[in-house]
Amino acid sequence: MNKFILSCCLLLGVNFLTIAQSSSPHPFQEEINAFAKADSLYSPVKNSIVFVGSSSFRMWTNINDNFPGYPIINRGFGGSVLTDVIYYAKETILKYQPKQIYIYCGENDIAAGEAVSSEIVLTRFKELFKIIRTNLNASVPIVFVSLKPSVARWNMQERIVKTNNLIQQYIATQKNVSFLDIHSAMLDANGQVLNDLFIGDNLHMNAKGYQIWQKIIAPTLVK
Repeated sequence: MNKFILSCCLLLGVNFLTIAQSSSPHPFQEEINAFAKADSLYSPVKNSIVFVGSSSFRMWTNINDNFPGYPIINRGFGGSVLTDVIYYAKETILKYQPKQIYIYCGENDIAAGEAVSSEIVLTRFKELFKIIRTNLNASVPIVFVSLKPSVARWNMQERIVKTNNLIQQYIATQKNVSFLDIHSAMLDANGQVLNDLFIGDNLHMNAKGYQIWQKIIAPTLVK
């Protein structure tokens, strides 16, 4: 009898844990909810250009001013990794039926630890790419913005470069998708990261850093 009671208690414990986990909100859900609220107040322009990914896009708060005349929807959120963008692809990309998509994500994947290899980041990008291609017209151009260097993550530079190379090689085999190198422009003549492009955390960019991105991205925007 005692064994039976113990088994029942263990089963109830497992079920309770499962329910608790399933009811826990996914990371960044509050930000996704904020996007939905903003859309309900101000309907996004049709055929917009979506920027999606992690905080390097999220913190680009004056992006519309940097690209006047272009209908840009910035859906960078939190410190997201590619699996987060995959999870929220419908809410941050697909729902807008965009005419062009820019992706900046993968840097936080690398920063998660050695267990997340460059090959894993490539696999995650392939999955996101497949989701977009499956749900949107194949003619919609996608631009992957290369992972940037930074002072704070300079010890990860080798893995970042490898990840960029793998994704660039894959993109070269696909249609209507391009790899945009911003990484090289953030290095000095000796191949070292330019220290004056970042705010105090030495990770996120200041206005000077975003000016570099703006100059590189501007010619690639769909008219």
